[in-house]
Amino acid sequence: MSEFGDAAEAMAVQPMWSGDQPADVDRFLTDEFSMRADDFISRDRESPFFAMVAFNAVHNFCWQLPHDELEKRGLPALEDWHPGASEYLDWYDGAISPNLPNGRAYYLAQLELMDAQIGHLLTRLDALGIADDTIVVYLTDNGGSTCNYGDNGELRGTKYTLWEGGVRVPFLMRWPGLAEAGATSNQLVSSLDLATTFAVAAGEPQSENLDGRDLAPVLAGGAGHEVLHWDCGWQWAVREGQWKLSWCDAASETAQYIIDVEHTSPGDGAFLCDLETDIGETTNVAAEHPEIVDRLARAHDAWRTEIGLVNG
Repeated sequence: MSEFGDAAEAMAVQPMWSGDQPADVDRFLTDEFSMRADDFISRDRESPFFAMVAFNAVHNFCWQLPHDELEKRGLPALEDWHPGASEYLDWYDGAISPNLPNGRAYYLAQLELMDAQIGHLLTRLDALGIADDTIVVYLTDNGGSTCNYGDNGELRGTKYTLWEGGVRVPFLMRWPGLAEAGATSNQLVSSLDLATTFAVAAGEPQSENLDGRDLAPVLAGGAGHEVLHWDCGWQWAVREGQWKLSWCDAASETAQYIIDVEHTSPGDGAFLCDLETDIGETTNVAAEHPEIVDRLARAHDAWRTEIGLVNG
């Protein structure tokens, strides 16, 4: 990293690692991750395995694509590096929506190439004869970053916020013999449920040491969580049925950073929404339902106490 100077951390210039050893990687990372996952899955088809394939696409900087893909799509190549750490945020600001020509096209190209590699891995499961005995989950770690050309549709907000555009994510499961193909569910579930789900599916008893619940009953038509909580200190939210109460300290240092760098508003104060009638969180109905605000706020305080967070 020393050859790149102080901007190396901000611009994610660092060695890749394989275990505890640095690895030289010169190819497009979406392809590299897929290749290494394929090798791991194929190595011993007789043994159970767990593979978490954490693609870094789609991500800024969205124009970072193979040269042949840029040529095929008629997209210009742009520099991948700016040597000045002090100018980093100015450079970043000039590359986010709406300042980068073809920004959405770059983003969709990254998405399409990732989708192709996911398809390759699913095909590999078929070829190995283990597709019918493998649970496959696809989800994202947050909603789309709208300043980096993600599009959350009618959902308000973006990555870093607790609006639905930040916390409601694609969550797909393929579980042969349990999940019906093409079925959808409106039950409340969380990525925290996956550890328990996988442990139970592997034959382990449900453990109190793991957060979340087994999703197998939900896939079979059962109920999900009654309540979900989010808490970042400077912002929090609680969802119960149709109701969602969120709160944000807009004057906090972190909120101001999100406003300045991501060019989005995480909120200001308390916001109550009926998601059944207002999925886009357009109208704050806190004044009309003070009893619901009070109940959900007290529920969140109780949850914070339960998990060991300090109020204040």
